[in-house]
Amino acid sequence: MLSKRQELILKMIINVFNKTQQPVGSKTLMDELTIQVSSATIRNEMAKLEELGLIEKTHSSSGRVPSNKGYRYYLDYLLQPTDMPENLHEKLQMDFNQQFQRIDDIVSRSAKILSDLTSYTAFVASPEIQFCRITEFRIVPLSNHQMMAILVTSDGDVKNQLYRLPDDVSVKELESLVKKINVAVKGKTLHEVSSYSSAKFISLLGVEEDTASLILLQLLKDVFKPVETDQLFVNGELNLLNNYSNLDDLDNLKSLYQLLSHPEIFSDLIHENSLNNPAFSVHVRLGDELPLDLLKDYSLLTATYEVGDFGNGIVALLGPTNMPYSQMISLMNYFKEELADQLLDYYSKFR
Repeated sequence: MLSKRQELILKMIINVFNKTQQPVGSKTLMDELTIQVSSATIRNEMAKLEELGLIEKTHSSSGRVPSNKGYRYYLDYLLQPTDMPENLHEKLQMDFNQQFQRIDDIVSRSAKILSDLTSYTAFVASPEIQFCRITEFRIVPLSNHQMMAILVTSDGDVKNQLYRLPDDVSVKELESLVKKINVAVKGKTLHEVSSYSSAKFISLLGVEEDTASLILLQLLKDVFKPVETDQLFVNGELNLLNNYSNLDDLDNLKSLYQLLSHPEIFSDLIHENSLNNPAFSVHVRLGDELPLDLLKDYSLLTATYEVGDFGNGIVALLGPTNMPYSQMISLMNYFKEELADQLLDYYSKFR
C-alpha cells in the first residue's frame, strides 16, 4: 500500500491528466495539492510511484501520466463517487418521455440516452425475458398453407413468426394441436418451456409423432429461439473511434471499425464482466484486463440493473482509459436505477 501522501499525489496526477490530457509535472502538482509539500519532495514521491509502475513517462519531459496499474490502484482504493447534477433526474425523465410500445423500445432508447450523456459507446442488455410467463400461444391462418405463430408474454411483448406449411399438412391440423399446447404452457415461464424436450411436447400433445406434430415442434423451437439470448442494444459506435488514441494507425482503426459489426463479441465481454463480479455495483475492466488487444486503450464499465420478477439486465460503457471514473461510475449507478424504474412502470400496465 502507498503512503497517504503518495496516494494523494497519484490521485491528483490522475485527476489533472484526465482534465488536460497532458503529462503532469511537479510544478503543476504543487499548485494543485491541498498540502504544503516542496517540489523536491513531490519529485521524490513521483519517482517512487514510477518505480512501482503506477505512473510513467511518455516522452523525455519531466511530466508523468498514470499507467493502467495506477488506474487500477485508483479504482480499488482512492475513487470517491461524484454527486450527480440536481437536474439529471428531470433530464432523464424528459429523454424517456415517449410512448413505448415494446420493452425493446425502452432499452434501445436507454442506450442512446447513455451514449449522449457520456459521449462514449453504450450497451444495454434487455432483462432476462426467459423468466417472463406465457400468457398465450396461438396460430393465425393466412392461407391454406401459410400461417403466423404468435407468442404473448406477461411483460406485454408479442413475438411472431411466419411459416409456409408443406402441402400435406393443413393449418387446421395444427390448430387442434396448438390448443393443447396452449393449455399446457400457459402460465409457465419461457425458460421452463424452452427447455422442454421433443418427447415432452409429444407427451403434452397426447399424439403420435407424425408430420403435423413434428412441424409444430419446429415451430415452437423457432418461436423460442430469440428467448435463449438477451437482446443487446448498442449506441454511439463511432465514439469508439473518436476516443482512439492513435488515429495514424490505419490498420488498427480499420480493425476497430470492423469490430463494431460484431455485437456478439461485446455481448460476451459485457456478460463476463457482470457475471464474474456480482459484488460490484459498477465493475471496471481496464484495457490490459480485456481479452482483445484492440481495446487496450479503453475501459469497460458494467452494471446490473434489477427489474423485480422480470429478471436483470446489464448497462455498459466503453470509453478511453483516461475517462473521469468517479463521474462515470456515479452516473451509471444513477442511470441503472432510472432505467429499472422505467421498465417497472411499463410492466405495471400488464399486471
